[in-house]
Amino acid sequence: MSLSTAQLSLVEQRVANDGPSTGVAYLLWFFLGLLSGHRFYLGRPVTAILQILSYFILIGFIWWVIDGFLIPGMIRKKKDDIRQRTTADLLARGSEAEPG
Repeated sequence: MSLSTAQLSLVEQRVANDGPSTGVAYLLWFFLGLLSGHRFYLGRPVTAILQILSYFILIGFIWWVIDGFLIPGMIRKKKDDIRQRTTADLLARGSEAEPG
């Protein structure tokens, strides 16, 4: 079973509306990097807490710099998760509407 063009459009609209913003992620990374604001924003609270704790041993600063390069991949993953969840919801609704 595949999605119609209208359903695919709905999926992409949901990804655009619910997905994280690259600009916001970088602003949080720059201004709230010591509080790992960007990781909380991107739905990674466990690594955010680990990053905060690691600042006490200087590794956190290096991790913070590396995150500057990792943010686009984290955003792509978050948007892919939204896309998969929305597609699964639409497929589930489609199968409920069809007589079984």
